[in-house]
Amino acid sequence: MKKLTLALLAATCVAAAGPAMAQDKYPSKPVRIIVPYAPGGATDITSRLFGEQLKNILGQQVVVESKPGAFGIIAIEQMARSNPDGYTLMVGNVSTNAITPVLFKSKFTLDYEKSVTSVSRLVIYPSFLITTTANFNVGSVKDLVDYAKKNPGKVRYTSAGVGSFPHFDMEVFARRAGADMVHIPNKTGAAGMINDLVVGDAQVAMLNAASGAAMIRAGKLRPIAVLAEQRLKDYPDVPTLAEAGFPGVGTLHWQSMIAPSQTPKPVLDTLFKAIQEAAKAKALQDAFAKQFVAIRPNASLDEAKTWLAGELNNWRKITSEVKIDMN
Repeated sequence: MKKLTLALLAATCVAAAGPAMAQDKYPSKPVRIIVPYAPGGATDITSRLFGEQLKNILGQQVVVESKPGAFGIIAIEQMARSNPDGYTLMVGNVSTNAITPVLFKSKFTLDYEKSVTSVSRLVIYPSFLITTTANFNVGSVKDLVDYAKKNPGKVRYTSAGVGSFPHFDMEVFARRAGADMVHIPNKTGAAGMINDLVVGDAQVAMLNAASGAAMIRAGKLRPIAVLAEQRLKDYPDVPTLAEAGFPGVGTLHWQSMIAPSQTPKPVLDTLFKAIQEAAKAKALQDAFAKQFVAIRPNASLDEAKTWLAGELNNWRKITSEVKIDMN
């Protein structure tokens, strides 16, 4: 009788453990990706394109949820405080996940570096150093620098707002060039920046290459340098900013997947491998190629962590050298 009781107990334990073990296999339910912007922007598009591939690879729905506001802090903190089980992730970018933690460290209610971990960089969006053609006859970086030096305080540049990376990039460029330029911030993003340039309220900017393509074709904007690893095949005559004499100036606009720091390594491994596989999908490659975007996952989880730490250190250096009044 005793043996029978023990056998029944053992069978009961195995039966109970079966579903639990099945549930432990990641992922066993939909995965949520939090985006720190409203739908339609580059980060949202990146999340949805990768999300579609990850759905196929992981066998679960991938839901993209917008949580804009507070320079990305709202999205970061919601993700970081979620259960670290791989079911709540974030796709952020250089602004929200490298600049915000440096510039607005005091606004966080958690320790950013201890609370998050990098799963992998996803893509890099190229930018143009671009000028208006509205009463502004500047055809090269050299022309721009020469004009700005001869006309101190008369060249106006626009950006996505005070403290945005296009703002920092233009400040660093102006200082390296020895030119005095005036900042015209625009809080409505690329659309507002393009309008400023087209109507002539501003003469120059660092602008997402895909965003400016239509106005370039229309002859309203003129790219004079590209901020990318190499020249863009669609613009073979536009030199990189490094080729134009300004190496090390400007930000490679990356997008990256971030997870809570306590997420188990097997889950992170699964996500990392899925991103690597997604990056090889032709549909993903074709979609990003239309936007001139380079798909650039990290080589490993360890390299992803080292890379993000390096980005934070880089922005600590930049923000200590270029003092911008955030008020």
